[in-house]
Amino acid sequence: MSYWARRVSGAALVLGMVLALNFALFRMMPGDPVTSVMDPDFSPEARERLRQVYGLDRPLYAQFALYVKSTLSFDFGVSFLTGRPVADELRSRVPNTAALLGTSLLLSASLGTWLGMKAALRRGSLLERCVLWSGALSFSFPSFFVQLVLLMALASALPLFPLRGSLSVPPPEGGWGFALDYVHHLALPVLSLTLLGFGGWAIYVRNLAVKVMGEDFILMARARGLPRRRILLGHVFRTMLPTLLTLLLMSLPGVVSGAVITETVFSLHGVGRFLLEAVTGHDYPAAGAAFFLLSLLTVACNLLADLLYSVVDPRVRLDRSAR
Repeated sequence: MSYWARRVSGAALVLGMVLALNFALFRMMPGDPVTSVMDPDFSPEARERLRQVYGLDRPLYAQFALYVKSTLSFDFGVSFLTGRPVADELRSRVPNTAALLGTSLLLSASLGTWLGMKAALRRGSLLERCVLWSGALSFSFPSFFVQLVLLMALASALPLFPLRGSLSVPPPEGGWGFALDYVHHLALPVLSLTLLGFGGWAIYVRNLAVKVMGEDFILMARARGLPRRRILLGHVFRTMLPTLLTLLLMSLPGVVSGAVITETVFSLHGVGRFLLEAVTGHDYPAAGAAFFLLSLLTVACNLLADLLYSVVDPRVRLDRSAR
């Protein structure tokens, strides 16, 4: 069996286990999901009718079969809390989460890579010490604490940014006004995630660059008199690129799960906040859909990392039959 056949079959097995665990764990949680959508004055007949509407009166094996079929077809059913299709809820929230996390991840990775390379080139300097201290500080404080401090300082004490929401109420008219208002609301959450993330990138890139610059082929390039810029870009950074791409792709699922805290603190209309509300409200369809999509993203990032690793480094051959 080829490498890719094993990887794809392993990914399918992981997704199957996620489906089974999603179905089992949410039904093992204390509480009844019907109570979250039922008025206290409902009669027992109305309560039973509500259970029939959501399919909770069927045997577990029938519920599981229906759950697997609907999930694999991306028809996640109807949310218990909002009464809307879960797919529509996610579709309206994904752009906000993608804009928030995509921008912050690119900014923190770019800034961290640039500072890490600078620190590796100036070992023992003040810049290197600042990079190391900033990385240590970014790991020392909880994310919600940093975000609350930024809210109090830059949105309450100094009203430079909005306190909450993804848009003003009512939103401004016109394309440019709407876009600027949207960017204004996302600026502080993006700033908080960038501050929390760039330090780890900087330390990792600095340590990796120091290791690569000590290799024999880098010493040989210096001995040949190659320009410093060519050595850095063509040898050091090119050697680090597969590892950095893998790290970037592997950090995506963790960043998405971290959106729960950020979107809750800043009251953003995103997938992370929707996931928290679904779990606390026993919203089985919504929570199961969010966890399944997060697992799907994790598996896809693993496969894409393997693919890109072989593309950026032609020496890597993932298929034994090609040898």
